[in-house]
Amino acid sequence: MSWPDALSALASQALQLVVAAALGPLYLGWVNQWRAWLQNRKAPPLIQPYCNLVKLFHKDAVIASNASPLFRAAPYAVFGCMLLALSIVPVLATDLPFAQAADVIALVGVLALARVFQALAAMDIGTAFGTLGARREMLVSFLAEPALLMVFFTASLISQSTGLTTIVETLAHRAFAIYPSLAFAAVAFVMVLLAENARIPVDNPATHLELTMIHEAMVLEYSARHLALVEWAASLKLMVYTTIGIALFVPWGIAPAGQWLQVPVALAALVAKLALAGFGLALIETVSAKMRVFRVPEYLGTAFLLAVLGMLTLLLLGA
Repeated sequence: MSWPDALSALASQALQLVVAAALGPLYLGWVNQWRAWLQNRKAPPLIQPYCNLVKLFHKDAVIASNASPLFRAAPYAVFGCMLLALSIVPVLATDLPFAQAADVIALVGVLALARVFQALAAMDIGTAFGTLGARREMLVSFLAEPALLMVFFTASLISQSTGLTTIVETLAHRAFAIYPSLAFAAVAFVMVLLAENARIPVDNPATHLELTMIHEAMVLEYSARHLALVEWAASLKLMVYTTIGIALFVPWGIAPAGQWLQVPVALAALVAKLALAGFGLALIETVSAKMRVFRVPEYLGTAFLLAVLGMLTLLLLGA
């Protein structure tokens, strides 16, 4: 690769990372606002997640006396993993140096690494809530990851590659057609997205009931800058999953490699897609009820079955 091409790729990578990291809390605020409107409640300001982060970063951290260095390092590790995941997913352009070094299987590994750090930190203090939340989180991930991999494999069979940029370039430049296999995979992916991001019907991010909470139980011991990083990482995780869904199922509008003039168009397309995705997510959470924890395996088993059906449809029918 020549120097101009390398500089262009690095600039594209840096621009995407900054845009995606900055839009993460805004996207979460958009979802919360629509969720409140659909439930006939007064909506919080769109920038409320930014205000929460600023407030937390200005507070002094309180850490348990028996906390190990792992507890202190986990928020930084989780936040770093989310940034790395965002640098792999093509959000604005496919000209990403990091994406060439990691495929969808590595992306699942990065997300799993963040989850392991968070679960270990939750059990580090030794509280009942932390251990309870960590066990439930690992149960959800144990069931969700196979379904997510099946979704990726379905898209990979179409493009004959596990690289996200290749998948995006293949799907974006094919004639528009409705693929039954991708329809099955899209439904399975939305179910996994809800489970992995602690959304209704699997979890409720607004509750603190010990019988139902999963994610909140793991972060109860964090405060100040540590809690800010955890909450920011949670919004970035929602952003990662949403952009993965955009890249797999509606990749049109993402700028090809080296096409800088198309980046503003890609940014406008990304904002429009995120707005629609946020509304859809809020609508699903509004019309759904929180399910009991022991029904989560049934829910994620259905997601896995749909993902396998998508792959079988592609293998048997070629569509």
